[in-house]
Amino acid sequence: MLFRRSLAVAAALVLSANAASTHPHVFVDTKLKVVVSADGTLEGVEVHWTYDEFYSLLLMADLGLDPDGDAELTDAELARLNGFDLQWIEGFEGDSYATRNGTSVALGKPSGRGVSVSDGRITSAHFRPARGPAEGVILKAYDPTFYTAYHLIGPVAMDGPCTATIQPADLDAAYTLVEELLYATPTAQAEESYPEVGESFADTVTLSCAR
Repeated sequence: MLFRRSLAVAAALVLSANAASTHPHVFVDTKLKVVVSADGTLEGVEVHWTYDEFYSLLLMADLGLDPDGDAELTDAELARLNGFDLQWIEGFEGDSYATRNGTSVALGKPSGRGVSVSDGRITSAHFRPARGPAEGVILKAYDPTFYTAYHLIGPVAMDGPCTATIQPADLDAAYTLVEELLYATPTAQAEESYPEVGESFADTVTLSCAR
C-alpha cells in the first residue's frame, strides 16, 4: 500500500537490526461484514481494520496529526486521515481474498466507510462490492508477504440469508513452514526475499446460505 512507504523509514529508525529482519511489522485486527441479497447473491464485504498502537502512532506523526499527543483527533484531523489506507497501488488486492470452488471471486474497488481513533488505535472501514452466489464462498484476510499480520475478530457479521463459519488457521503448521522456508534462505536475503507465507496464518471464513 502507498501509505506504508512513508512510514518505512520511521519504522526502521526505531526497530533494532534483529527486529527489523522479522515479520510481521504491522498488526491489524480485522472485522468483516458480508452483505447478501435475499436471493443469495453476494453483494459485497465490508472490512474494518484496527491498527496496532505503534503503527497508529507512527501514522499520526507522519501525517502531522494529534500534536498534543492525547490520541484523540479533531473532526478536521479525522477528515485528513479518512481514506489514508485506500490509496492502493496497481496490483494490490486489498489483503482480502474470496474464492468459490477454488476459483477467485473478484472483489471490486474499495469505497470508504469512515475512520475513527479509540485508545490510540486507528480503525478504518471500506466496502468491496462483489457478484455471484454467496453459497460456498470462502473469505480470507491476509498479506501474502506477512509484512502485515491480520487477526480476524469474530463472529463475522451477516446481512442476508447466510451464515459464516470460521476455521482458525493452523498456527503450528504456519510457523513450521516459515522456519523451513527461512532455513533455506541466506540471512542477508531473509528480509528482501521473505517467503509469501501470509495465507498460512489466515483464518478461513465459509459462507453457507439457506436454500
